Amino acid sequence: MDKGKKDGRAKGFIAEFKKFITRGNVLDMAVGVIVGGAFTSIVTSLNQDILTPILGIFGGTDFSYLTVTLGSGENAPVLNYGNFITAIINFLITALVIFCLIKGINAVGEKVKKKEAAPAAPATKKCPYCLSEIALEAVRCPHCTSHLDEGAGT
Repeated sequence: MDKGKKDGRAKGFIAEFKKFITRGNVLDMAVGVIVGGAFTSIVTSLNQDILTPILGIFGGTDFSYLTVTLGSGENAPVLNYGNFITAIINFLITALVIFCLIKGINAVGEKVKKKEAAPAAPATKKCPYCLSEIALEAVRCPHCTSHLDEGAGT
């Protein structure tokens, strides 16, 4: 292969990558990942700092300190199943909050969609004689001066 073809492919690849990275959905996804990370830390704090101590009052223990030692001795492996329970609670709280947010956003979207879908009542009608647009309440056409019967026009 000659060098010109390689340079053309490299420039084409860079241009294609630039086009890909600047598309709206990629940027939206990046923002979503960043906000999701921040949201995860908020939910983790809610669980560890507020809910776990409250549940500890009723259950008599804090989940994060629940462990099982496998074997004996100083180097025996320890299963921290309390941390696993805490992670499950974090997941459930996160899922519940996201579910509520999505449900709220969908409800607002449906209301907006219904308002947009509802057709506005017509404000004009056509004169049955000259077919020009006239006000719905008009009893005489301003263009041809014809007297309009009630129910005349469409």
